[in-house]
Amino acid sequence: MPKKVLNGIVVSDKPNKTITVLVERKYQHPVLKKVIKARKKYSVHDEMNKYKNGDKVSIQECKPYSKSKKFEVIGVSKWYKFRQNYL
Repeated sequence: MPKKVLNGIVVSDKPNKTITVLVERKYQHPVLKKVIKARKKYSVHDEMNKYKNGDKVSIQECKPYSKSKKFEVIGVSKWYKFRQNYL
């Protein structure tokens, strides 16, 4: 089974080697057919403490580092790299 890859924004970088990433997704309600935004925060392992608040990052599922940390940072989101060059 492939590992889950998500894109989100860093909202906290206070703990050592950990960042909190906010991932937002949209889905359609099965009965009402209304588009709903769902947000979820993930605790993510950041070995070098290199990502700061506001960074747009890609995260990947991995082995558990602790009770709540089950994701690790892959890097800056590709979309963000593209937009960064043109801003």
